[in-house]
Amino acid sequence: MAQNIYDKPEFFEGYSQLGRSVHGLEGAAEWPAIRAALPDLAGKRVVDLGCGFGWFSRFAGEQGADRVLGLDLSENMIARARRDTSDPAIEYGIADLDQLALEAGAFDVAYSSLAFHYVEDFDRLVRAIHDALIPGSHLVFTIEHPIYMASLNPGWQVGEDGQKRWPVDHYSVEGRRTTDWLAKGVIKYHRTIGTTLNALVRGGFSIRHVEEWHPRPAQIDANPALAEEMERPMILIVDAQR
Repeated sequence: MAQNIYDKPEFFEGYSQLGRSVHGLEGAAEWPAIRAALPDLAGKRVVDLGCGFGWFSRFAGEQGADRVLGLDLSENMIARARRDTSDPAIEYGIADLDQLALEAGAFDVAYSSLAFHYVEDFDRLVRAIHDALIPGSHLVFTIEHPIYMASLNPGWQVGEDGQKRWPVDHYSVEGRRTTDWLAKGVIKYHRTIGTTLNALVRGGFSIRHVEEWHPRPAQIDANPALAEEMERPMILIVDAQR
């Protein structure tokens, strides 16, 4: 079973204060790039894996999706999502992505934002998603970029020249990473880009689009703090088709 860090009070409180938690999809700088990768959601059956507060689930409903199922391991997240959702086409449930089981052919689109790097057995998850999608459908997801999460001691380092650098060590040593972010002992699973994409291919998907996201000049002009995201990729966006 995956670690349920989001139901720890200190983690949930900190997470609730993040810009993407307060402002939703528009509070995530990578959202325009994600939206460009999405297929048309009108009339589709959508599953939102690691749905959090339900921001994407509600977006899919607004785009005309026939049915949206939002799944998350966190009871706190699901409770907030249900509280903030009134669309009868959207339902939520508790699910561990490490043990995901969905009805075969039940969905036209699968989506996930920054959740898959918490999953230990990615190959199993890919197979479960593939079985739940109909032919021609899309899986669009984001994860922490493997360069961002590879280090055993992540975090900006400032050299004698004053230049900020992000450490990239143990990149080819895949597996568990334990970090302190909003709470101590957050467990994630590092995989290289090659391992991630090849798992999708083995699982029956074709790769349609891969983006190592970085902010655009206009975004940096509007929010200068985003400039540091040009120093190393933080988020990987993938569009795969069944």
